[in-house]
Amino acid sequence: MRPVGVGAPLSVDIEEKTFNSAEGVTIAALSNLSFEVRPGEFACLLGPSGCGKTTTLRILLGLDRDFAGSFSLPEGGADRVAAVFQEPTLLPWRTVEQNIRLALPKERRNADLEWLFSSLGLGSMRTLFPGELSVGLARRVAIARAFATEPAMLFLDEPFVSLDEATAERLRYMLLSVWSSRPTTVLMVTHNLREAIMLSDRIVVLSPRPAHVRGIFDIKLPRQYRNPQIMSDLLRSFHVRFPDVN
Repeated sequence: MRPVGVGAPLSVDIEEKTFNSAEGVTIAALSNLSFEVRPGEFACLLGPSGCGKTTTLRILLGLDRDFAGSFSLPEGGADRVAAVFQEPTLLPWRTVEQNIRLALPKERRNADLEWLFSSLGLGSMRTLFPGELSVGLARRVAIARAFATEPAMLFLDEPFVSLDEATAERLRYMLLSVWSSRPTTVLMVTHNLREAIMLSDRIVVLSPRPAHVRGIFDIKLPRQYRNPQIMSDLLRSFHVRFPDVN
């Protein structure tokens, strides 16, 4: 299947991003941050807590315009961007299915989403309300809502944080299943190295604040071959290049 985001890459060139602390001190969050994500690629931004990963996503989503530099989204991305945040932000008075379909334009509200409900194991939960869902199930709904829009660019901000490892692992596989069915350009923020190696084609490794790119770790091996032994080998290779990143 041809990736939705085919065409130009996601191109980021942020010269500087600063903000003022509550004490009035100017803090540099990003400095000379430049990287690309190729069309149809799943990339991860990996870096220590507080280094500026979420700040970068906010800029790319247009939520923060106070920065020096520029970026360009993949072809069609300006009008077809989706995001999944750490909090699912579901409407509590709407059912699972209603929350997902509300993200669609009116002319597509009745679109066939059977493949999506099935891939994420939500088929029997359509009529439930967010208050009846576990945190893991609510995250699935947020992922479904994002993919339902058929985005040209998808941003993920640590969507599995705070979940127990077994639940997080199931959701990672579900995410890969949905993305493989409807491939698009993805940039995901994480501080979990193993997660990044499992999911991504490219890992963009960031420095501590102010964030800049320390290096790029490309993974050419298809995901179906990333068994435990291969994962260990990839982790070793990563640590040869970035020995201080865990």
